[in-house]
Amino acid sequence: MGATSGGGEYVQSLARGLKVIRAFGREPEGGDGQVRAELSLTEVADRAGLSRATARRLLLTLAEMGYLSQRGRGFELTPKVLELGYSYFASADLPQLIQPVIEGVSAQVGESVSASALDGGEIVYIARAHIRRIMRINISAGTRLPAYATSMGRVHLAHLPAEEQRHRLEPPLPALTDHTLTDPEELLRRLELVREQGWSMVEHELELGLRSVAVPVFAPEGHVVAALNVALGMANGLDVVEEDVEGRFVEPLRAAADEIQQVLGQQR
Repeated sequence: MGATSGGGEYVQSLARGLKVIRAFGREPEGGDGQVRAELSLTEVADRAGLSRATARRLLLTLAEMGYLSQRGRGFELTPKVLELGYSYFASADLPQLIQPVIEGVSAQVGESVSASALDGGEIVYIARAHIRRIMRINISAGTRLPAYATSMGRVHLAHLPAEEQRHRLEPPLPALTDHTLTDPEELLRRLELVREQGWSMVEHELELGLRSVAVPVFAPEGHVVAALNVALGMANGLDVVEEDVEGRFVEPLRAAADEIQQVLGQQR
């Protein structure tokens, strides 16, 4: 392991591991156009151009690290693979793409608008259009908040597989206010509703006097790559009845998410 190619700094085992991961998104030559989520050892070896013995070692290593799950003789990627792309999205194209879009939404609704990525059990702010400060903490790119207590976090979590949701909602979940939901079962029920309706609203759970609403941004492959939200303070948002929230805030966020998704699709 570690034979070099293209110079003495090339790590062959790493390159082979990445080939195994990419094999799950690759249709075999002469295929029917369908990319299957679950692959056998033989299929991975064929698609990655590796021997069965090498492919097996790499598959088991990736499974041990949590990037793959094994079911019988089949292997599937887990959502943890998305973490490999987090640094790219947080530092390069995605924030630059999102920033002018959320600035437009912020001007339209007259409130602060943010975007986040999911990193483990936290959301990380990757872009923000600031109107006024309504939280005790200063929010900026790179700020981390617990996913379970935020509207953007629940949007991210709602679109994960059930097993991954439970993993990221493992107790203890600290109560940040008297209104914070901390019971994993109740949170799972709330995530199901978020997934069904396509948006999330959180009131008083992260901070008293704070309401926020969020929507997902989907990558071309179908997973949630970011979330967008509008944050509202006691003086300027909590007087809006819930029935009006969707029209005033959710619909502009959805339009922004659609715009971002269209650009992401064109960049494929």
